[in-house]
Amino acid sequence: MTASKAIYLDPPAGLDRIVIGEATAAPPGQGEITVRVRASSLNYHDYAVVSGRRGLQDRRIPMADGAGDVTAVGAGVKEFSVGDRVVSTFFPTWLDGEPRVCDFATVPGDGVDGFARETVTLPASCFTPAPHGYSHAEAATLTTAGLTAWRALFVNGALKAGETVLVLGTGGVSVFALQFAKAAGARVIATSSSDEKLARLRELGADYLINYRKTAQWGETVREMTDGAGADHVIEVGGAATLDQSMTAARVGGHIAVIGSLGNPTGPITVTQLLRKHLRLTGLLVGSRQHQLDMVRALNATGIRPVIDRHFPLEAIADAFRYQASNQHIGKIVLDI
Repeated sequence: MTASKAIYLDPPAGLDRIVIGEATAAPPGQGEITVRVRASSLNYHDYAVVSGRRGLQDRRIPMADGAGDVTAVGAGVKEFSVGDRVVSTFFPTWLDGEPRVCDFATVPGDGVDGFARETVTLPASCFTPAPHGYSHAEAATLTTAGLTAWRALFVNGALKAGETVLVLGTGGVSVFALQFAKAAGARVIATSSSDEKLARLRELGADYLINYRKTAQWGETVREMTDGAGADHVIEVGGAATLDQSMTAARVGGHIAVIGSLGNPTGPITVTQLLRKHLRLTGLLVGSRQHQLDMVRALNATGIRPVIDRHFPLEAIADAFRYQASNQHIGKIVLDI
């Protein structure tokens, strides 16, 4: 057994319930690998767990995302060797095919211990290779945010070159969606409440920009920007608070990927608009291991690199979440482990 540093979250959770301790990692058994975790990245789901919104019942090592080096390989493992760089998967039991999971019981950092630790031994199927040339910090951004954007656009959305994608805000999923869409030959409309952030999105390739604080009816603005047609795809992160505007922004027959709910999770929507415009709303949570393998292959081919806003050491995890809550970031916030 190997003991190493770990961060624990004591129930009922909260930033004042974070403690530094140790966790042990057993030698890898049949089909398992041991990984020296080098980085993790923050997501809204992690914040919900750490802040207590998820109603934590047991002591937990937080963080869903993990990237690092393979340090030992168990019997029967053929996909990985010692020294390989790997990145974790969000749903360790969803390997391929249609989703069969509808909760977070198997998600690291929520239902089971996560990656805010130095060493972990898990089944090899809980990881995929990291993209070639990626730092551990870059790889750690892919598990949740990168894969959510990938699935929304290419698995459920079947994005085609020349189509228009609307991304809301400057969080990790939205920035990845912008980068993926541009690499696929789409044009991108991006929204933010900050002109400074919008300028950064333009640098990343956004074709049109909307400050939603200055333009409350931004759905109509999207239609004007697309000669009345509307966006082919919408990456909807706001949930009930923004869904009506997203439906206004979408073209007839358009696809809205509802990937989060940053505000009130419940609220009224205009069902007549949904019906009248023949819209396709897809609710989705991240993706399968096969989706991640496909995404990594695409990243190797395109050379897309994640946008990392700030790094924090593992011991400063509470400060990292405070920074996330301030909503100053563009892209991802990373913990170096």
